[in-house]
Amino acid sequence: MSASTSLRDVIGLGNQLPRLADTTLIMIDFQNTYRTGVMALEGAEQALTAGARLLAAARAAGTPVIHIVNDGGENTPYDIRAEIGAISTEVAPADGEPVVVKQLPNAFHDTDLEKTLRELGAGNELVLAGFMTHMCVSCTAQGAFTLGYRPTVVAEATATRPLTAPDGTVLPAATLQTAALTTIGDLFGTIARTVDDLTS
Repeated sequence: MSASTSLRDVIGLGNQLPRLADTTLIMIDFQNTYRTGVMALEGAEQALTAGARLLAAARAAGTPVIHIVNDGGENTPYDIRAEIGAISTEVAPADGEPVVVKQLPNAFHDTDLEKTLRELGAGNELVLAGFMTHMCVSCTAQGAFTLGYRPTVVAEATATRPLTAPDGTVLPAATLQTAALTTIGDLFGTIARTVDDLTS
């Protein structure tokens, strides 16, 4: 079976990756939520390690950084007032780095994200990383695309979990990860497999 032409290619968007220094980095939901308990993700620790490298590279390059957290309310796995919902210490915001709180998968929906990007003087090139690939990363990439931004997702700095498919079988996390990244790459944004793809 041969691969079909991507929608990006059909409409002429191209797949050139940006330089990290020419972007704004958006760190999505790197919360303890996804490291333990009911929402623990396969590959979360490896993705977090890659996210920390990405964050360090962005800071070294002078790239603006915005952190996103999902607030699910008190006594939930997404309680940002508790340790479970806090941003993991490995990628904790530095002084002056804005934190945008969201309550839906698309980080642009009913939040200050677009306003924050304007205040930072951000261009249209965004780099996205975080959790979960098939949900908040994907929805934020789509949201960015529809607003005229050019998102790039760093694959190794994302992770997801196995889910039950409509036919009752379990879809492995690796399969869902690949499907989510492939869907994003078909139209909504470019995919950098590794942090080094944006820095070398």
